[in-house]
Amino acid sequence: MNKNPSLSNAMNQMKGLAAKVPEITLYFWITKLLTTGMGEVASDYLFEHLNPLISAPLSVVIFIIAMILQFKVRRYIPGVYWLVVVMVSIFGTMAADVVRVGLGIPYVVSTIFFIVALAAILFTWYAKEKTLSVHSIFTRRREVFYWLTVLTTFALGTSAGDLTATNMHLGYFASGIVFTCLLAIPAIGFWLFGLKEIIAFWFAYILTRPVGASFSDWLSATHANGGMGYGSGPVSLVLTIFIIIFVVFRGGTAAKGTKGEEDLVEAV
Repeated sequence: MNKNPSLSNAMNQMKGLAAKVPEITLYFWITKLLTTGMGEVASDYLFEHLNPLISAPLSVVIFIIAMILQFKVRRYIPGVYWLVVVMVSIFGTMAADVVRVGLGIPYVVSTIFFIVALAAILFTWYAKEKTLSVHSIFTRRREVFYWLTVLTTFALGTSAGDLTATNMHLGYFASGIVFTCLLAIPAIGFWLFGLKEIIAFWFAYILTRPVGASFSDWLSATHANGGMGYGSGPVSLVLTIFIIIFVVFRGGTAAKGTKGEEDLVEAV
């Protein structure tokens, strides 16, 4: 007989939620980079070819539907998880563009705003849960914190990428190179200098956005704007095909939740 129903309920909840994010592998990072680029140019394509009064609400609706699906499933499903990431990428791009274009707020201000917002989310997450590890996301609250962080990193990356490309006059390609070099810092720090996994992960996660966005903008932008001139539509299509291939064949497995299980038992 189970003499501790609260422990049993908590463990049941953990089993239902422990496997809803993917294990962090090379294929995870490749797919993540593809989604960042795809979201950037897909957002541009929607604004260029659809009335913003239609494209923006439509994107929000699809984003909400994808998020509901992710919260309803009880395990990691690659198609659902990466659909949410793609929609977060598109929605995050639109949010950053609305702040800059719609509200007229300079990129430097919006970048600082999103940095502060991200810091506040991570601080609150850690204060409440005592961990920021993706291996410990087995409760609803941690899942909410996770997706809030992901959404904010996409908006921040968009603003930062546009800041370097336009305000600093680096252009899209040079911006991509700069952020790629910065992206190497957490990787080198983790593998060679013992940088903590959680710090390295979120550092890299933030930087993948401007890397993917800068190079996708470079591919899609006109020659007059410093790009290759392929257009946002074709670039979006090609990136979408690659994303589907990686998700279908290299979708990965769920993140291990061993450490999270120990935390839960201690908490209960």
